[in-house]
Amino acid sequence: MEYDLVRNLGYKALDSRFKRISDRISHDVRKLYRSLNIDVEPHWYLVFMLLEAKDNVSITHIAEQLGYSHPTAVMLVKKMSEKGYLTSTNDLADRRKQMVSLSEKAKTLMPSLKILWKSCEEALLQIIGEDNSRLMHSLDQIDRSMKEISFHDRFKEAYQMTNTKER
Repeated sequence: MEYDLVRNLGYKALDSRFKRISDRISHDVRKLYRSLNIDVEPHWYLVFMLLEAKDNVSITHIAEQLGYSHPTAVMLVKKMSEKGYLTSTNDLADRRKQMVSLSEKAKTLMPSLKILWKSCEEALLQIIGEDNSRLMHSLDQIDRSMKEISFHDRFKEAYQMTNTKER
């Protein structure tokens, strides 16, 4: 096996390792979608699932439920709307608030998407193993820790301590 810097750096390159894995999965999902003439981006999956479970929600709700920033949710909704998968209306109580729903095009496509997503889940299980509780536990632990104290705050504190020691 050839030298893999990211792997050899271990936890020091954790963000790069996560990104590399995510990019590989997204690339391959996109490749399959394209081969089937499905004009959907892999990262839209969560929005489809959220809106299927609860239709007509605000962009703020989407951002909160998915853990995205509001600008990221706005961009996602815009791109999905441009492709005809979402419809937006102004909230009757607060005209500034945009309410989002799955379009008829999206609802028609959902059965095909669900088959693809089920296949994707099966492929992921082949990679991570049926008993993935340790992996999921570790990811939950990372999520909880970063919600309690942000990475920014931890990084800043470590930098200040290191900077103080070296003076």
